[in-house]
Amino acid sequence: MPSARPRLLYVTDLAYPARGRRYGDEDVRLTSRLRADFDLALCHPLDAASLMAGFDAVVVRNSGPVLGYQDAYDAFRERALRDGARVYNPLTGRADMAGKQYLLDLWTQGYPVIPTVDRAEDLHRLPAAGRYVVKPKLGADSLGLRTVAADDLPALADGTVLVQPCVDFAYEVSFYFVDHDFQYALYAPDPGRRWELRPYEPTPADLEFAHRFIEWNTLAHGIQRVDACRAPGGGLLLVELEDLNPYLSLDVLDDGARDAFVAATTRSLRRFLTG
Repeated sequence: MPSARPRLLYVTDLAYPARGRRYGDEDVRLTSRLRADFDLALCHPLDAASLMAGFDAVVVRNSGPVLGYQDAYDAFRERALRDGARVYNPLTGRADMAGKQYLLDLWTQGYPVIPTVDRAEDLHRLPAAGRYVVKPKLGADSLGLRTVAADDLPALADGTVLVQPCVDFAYEVSFYFVDHDFQYALYAPDPGRRWELRPYEPTPADLEFAHRFIEWNTLAHGIQRVDACRAPGGGLLLVELEDLNPYLSLDVLDDGARDAFVAATTRSLRRFLTG
């Protein structure tokens, strides 16, 4: 059982050069708040496996794309599962935590997702478009993402990548959850400036859309971000369900919303530690 002041190993890459975001600033500020309730130490993702035995839980936050240290991340996962270590978010996530195959699976199951295929023989199922996006199933943070013409697709769609039409969307919007509870939403009014975000007031239909994917993922604990785009027809389509280490853009929030998020995360961590 955790102590009266649980010990958290907070995994972050403070120096990761994220485009349009400052990982280090966000994690420094968030951990400064969490220290009111937890004994907490920060470590680089490469050090997590060797250090986690001394803590009640490992909190994976802005640790960067695991592609940069895949072997170390696989070893961390294996050791955590073998030793029964508590990892937050839990390692049972079905979305980005496990690669991007879920986008194909969800579209095939009829969820509101950007149309997605992975093989040349299925390209006919995609709507016609002037350009297509090709991204690795194990990609992250736009690594390996390409925009190509239709003629290029047959040689690329070999089962290791996902192919999607370029959607002429009005804007992107993200919904942030702690456990299954909605916290706030942010959107990028200019499609060309993904990380210039503003607060967004979701409609009931928007929240129903986002909740569908949170429920699908079945994570009882943790922080998740549902990224979507407003399609030409007016509806939302899923772009990504980030369940490993979603950047939170806490600097965009006002003090009240930021306080509410920290309080929700603190409650979630306490439930996670005692569950």
